[in-house]
Amino acid sequence: MDSSRIRTQSFEQSEINWDRLDKTKFYVVGAGLFSGITTALYPISVIKTRLQVASRDSVERNAFSVVRSILKVDGIPGLYRGFGTIVTGAIPTRIIFLTSLETTKVAAFKMIEPFKLSEPMQAAIANGVAGMTSSLLSQAVFVPLDVVSQKLMVQGYAGHTKYNGGLDVARKILKSNGFRGLYKGFGLSVMTYSPSSAMWWASYGSSQRYIWRLLGYGNDHEKLVPSQSTIILVQATGGIVAGAVASCATTPLDTIKTRLQVMGHEKRETTKQIVKRLIVEDGWKGLYRGLGPRFVSMSAWGTSMILAYEYLKRICAKDIQI
Repeated sequence: MDSSRIRTQSFEQSEINWDRLDKTKFYVVGAGLFSGITTALYPISVIKTRLQVASRDSVERNAFSVVRSILKVDGIPGLYRGFGTIVTGAIPTRIIFLTSLETTKVAAFKMIEPFKLSEPMQAAIANGVAGMTSSLLSQAVFVPLDVVSQKLMVQGYAGHTKYNGGLDVARKILKSNGFRGLYKGFGLSVMTYSPSSAMWWASYGSSQRYIWRLLGYGNDHEKLVPSQSTIILVQATGGIVAGAVASCATTPLDTIKTRLQVMGHEKRETTKQIVKRLIVEDGWKGLYRGLGPRFVSMSAWGTSMILAYEYLKRICAKDIQI
């Protein structure tokens, strides 16, 4: 049997193109799925942020101490500070991201097809370009939400201002810094999330192909179509690999960005000053504050998201019955 035919057969159920999707169903069901995942994993973001803004004298030096402190002061609701802001903006942000991701991926695959690259390399480039482009476009909506939610996450902690909800945060930011205050750290956010998204999707796309090859799919001999459980396992493994690569590479930028976004207007520091302070307090490892929660967050979020995303594509495909 022709090898390209085998490859098509093997990946028929795991690769569903944008033009095969019922777009309305994709967005409506997707909004529910991703809102649920955000709800489940949001506390990890709160823990990561608290670790990243901790001072040298803080007793909160690890994730467990942060959780204990939050639960002692605020109980379970403390793990969801700023959640309302994020979940409200999650739907438009996801619509922008997913639409751009799928359309850009299709275009990127077509552009690199003449170069006759290996399948893992094609997947890495196309997914990477799509991930970076999608992140760039969605940052315009996401950054103001990120600024507001992170200020709520650390309010009242280590001298940070207290607020009466997300609207109060936005009002005070606009009053003190104008509209640009809502985009504090935008450059670093783009530098953090865009490469992170590119690395995540590139790692996910290429690692999937390598795993399929290790399992014997896509070789030059006939192979049965993979079972649903095999597809899920490969996708989940790809998500974990992608989370590890992206979190290790971009945590320093994320730490700096978080500090820029949460400091008050009376404590203005430049990026250079923040880097210097982190190094003075903890050495170079200071730039990796919150790496553990960030790795867990990116791996858990990425794995959950990709499984939901691939499942969503299958149930929204016009020519596939689940």
